[in-house]
Amino acid sequence: MSKLFTPVRAGALSLGHRVVMAPLTRMRADPGDRPSALMREYYTQRASKGGLIVSEATPISRQGYGYAGAPGIYDDAQIEGWRAVTNAVHAKGGQIVLQLWHVGRQSHPDIQPNGAAPVAPSAIAAAEGYGYATHGPVPFSMPRALERDEIPAIIAEFGAGAARARAAGFDGVEIHGANGYLPDQFLQDGTNRRTDDYGGPIENRARFLLEATQAAIDAFGADRVGVRLSPSGTYGSMFDSDPQATFGYVARKLDALGIAYLHVVEPRIKGTELIVEAEPVAVRHLRPLFRGTIIAAGGFDGVGAKALLEAGDADAVAFGRAFIANPDLPERLRLGLPLNAYDRATFYGGDARGYTDYPFHDRAAA
Repeated sequence: MSKLFTPVRAGALSLGHRVVMAPLTRMRADPGDRPSALMREYYTQRASKGGLIVSEATPISRQGYGYAGAPGIYDDAQIEGWRAVTNAVHAKGGQIVLQLWHVGRQSHPDIQPNGAAPVAPSAIAAAEGYGYATHGPVPFSMPRALERDEIPAIIAEFGAGAARARAAGFDGVEIHGANGYLPDQFLQDGTNRRTDDYGGPIENRARFLLEATQAAIDAFGADRVGVRLSPSGTYGSMFDSDPQATFGYVARKLDALGIAYLHVVEPRIKGTELIVEAEPVAVRHLRPLFRGTIIAAGGFDGVGAKALLEAGDADAVAFGRAFIANPDLPERLRLGLPLNAYDRATFYGGDARGYTDYPFHDRAAA
């Protein structure tokens, strides 16, 4: 049997196979940023016995938004909709964790409360990328630097989001520390020019991510908290002068916290494009530094995923685009069945088209 279909533990999570559904922003929430019935159907379709779903990125505050239509976890009124999702996933024998999100500078006043500027560790704009307002795409705008006394409240919002996720029946939470969002902006020196205790040396720059993780741990327990990192990510004009040292330090600190898993975006992904010829090196660098479960992501197919697991560089593999188009992806990979092609035009926002209408290989399985 392929290692892809053997059990593995991730903290308190006991998984029956190693095909993980990656977090996928789809922007189909109801008004009030409440999870919709359509979302419940989408996640139910993709749940599998023993499988793990990482939810779409979910803002912990209105300030944390960069994509209108994403569901939130900043209000108790959103718990009921999420509980419908988690109940449905559990009914199929699956498990689901909620990804906690604050986009930081990757936003625009049209998406922010009262038309305010987005916030960031430093007033440095991303030279590339777009947010999504209700009227369509908007380029990332110039952020304002957070004042030192504003930071604890945002850390507390990560904890409050984790507590609401627990109340909604999630099996855990994942801190979105990747892809150039706020924790990543604090972490990398290309976006953090602060001179206080959240800037400068790596010990200071990592403080925000580690404190956000601790806030989630305080609400949910370390063995039900994961963290996503993208050590080679460049989307949103991200860079660091010494990424091996920066992300190595973070991996060691997260290992000491005893979190459930580390979720690593491989250098096979640059921005939104798949660089298939790139060697997956990120997990190989972090593997000796993090003793817990590692999930790798980065445009893998079944063959590549199996090879990565056999090499021992990761313990599970997250699939994104393939899961969008194939609700029964684990079964298709297990049996070597052909995959549906995805429709990129329907990724962000819209209705059931390109969301819940992709066919199962065996329609009766739906």
